Amino acid sequence: MWPLAGGVYLGWALGSNDAANVFGTAVASGVVRFWRAALLCAAGVVVGAVLQGGPGIETLSGLTEQTGSTVLIVTVSAAVTVSVMTLARLPISTSQAVVGAITGIGLATERMNWAGIVKVVVCWVSTPLGALVFSIAVYHLLHLFFRLVPMGILTRDRLLVGGLIVVGTYGSYALGANNVANVTGVFSGQIAGVSDRELALIGGAAIALGVITYSRRVMLSVGTRIVRLNAFTAFIAVLAMAVTVHIFAVIGVPVSTSQAIVGAIVGVGIVHGVYNVRLRMLRDIGVGWLLTPVVALVLSAAGYAVFTP
Repeated sequence: MWPLAGGVYLGWALGSNDAANVFGTAVASGVVRFWRAALLCAAGVVVGAVLQGGPGIETLSGLTEQTGSTVLIVTVSAAVTVSVMTLARLPISTSQAVVGAITGIGLATERMNWAGIVKVVVCWVSTPLGALVFSIAVYHLLHLFFRLVPMGILTRDRLLVGGLIVVGTYGSYALGANNVANVTGVFSGQIAGVSDRELALIGGAAIALGVITYSRRVMLSVGTRIVRLNAFTAFIAVLAMAVTVHIFAVIGVPVSTSQAIVGAIVGVGIVHGVYNVRLRMLRDIGVGWLLTPVVALVLSAAGYAVFTP
């Protein structure tokens, strides 16, 4: 069971970074308190991981052959990459870190499932674009709804706050369902007596721990450094992210909640005018996305060279 230590570390790093993608907009806009968001997020992650984490675990476990040594190298390499980016307050992709680390092992052993890698990369590209388009569509639909349905400002605000809590919890469920594979996928079939469902539970608990202990800083950065959001636009962004990520969870491809939420936020910014999008922050996030799989790949390949015969 000792290789699971690397997975637990990776789960903690994922939770500390990716909780911002489901509740960061609500917390940063001041409509939901951090601790309420963190507890709801932690619960949603565990439930999503256990109920719908299996397809993603199956996908990642099939990208290359693993051993007890390589799974530890993959998880630690990915976790170190995510931790560094988290300290830099960049909402990077944990999925990219994990797949980059797996690719490092696959290249070193010359046993890479390239068809699987292509499928994952295509889904990565589709994630921010899909969330962007969805957020624009939802924005116009909700704007029309609030115009046609008469209600007072107080009623509208209460509706939006309740909506943020609901979509944030749903987004947490989608995060667990989709991203638990990043934590435990490489362990599938590697530990005797431990099923994929049990791996999903362990991974979900590790993510939840990261949410509760170290997610506040990134939550505040995601919601304010790209486009400043209010309750209405925050609701749209989180809903677009949650639906996009949940779709890929059903397909069985772990994708980036960071890419989904950034795509959704940019969609909101486009509706208001491109000048509202903070392009410098967007550029920095893009650089983080490009560097993440490369750094994880190098760390993983180097770890394989050093620690395996």
